[in-house]
Amino acid sequence: MTTRIGTVVMGTSDVRRAAAFWKAALTYVEREPAEDDWVVLVPAEGHGVGLALGLSGPDSPVQEVPRVHLDVYTEDQDGEVARLLGLGASRVQWPHYPADPDFVVLSDTEGNRFCVIDTTHG
Repeated sequence: MTTRIGTVVMGTSDVRRAAAFWKAALTYVEREPAEDDWVVLVPAEGHGVGLALGLSGPDSPVQEVPRVHLDVYTEDQDGEVARLLGLGASRVQWPHYPADPDFVVLSDTEGNRFCVIDTTHG
């Protein structure tokens, strides 16, 4: 028996808005039609980890330094950061960058932090 990660779950205050962002950002589709409080997104190509978005209440604020976050990989970091900003992401003022980072910290439309990783970096 093999165990693997099937879906990463993130909290959101607006499931449909977050779904629109992540579908465009990752080229994902809804596994089933979205509901107001839940949706599971999967790769349009059919293989890979899913991303579920669940409604979080006001007692579940965004973490400034999240214990878990997404890393998205790209060979064109500048281009991908620009594309994601155009989709509604925001730059995060991140005081923890190392001297020569291979990542840029952004937040999605809900404030959830994620990193854009430059796969060509050293």
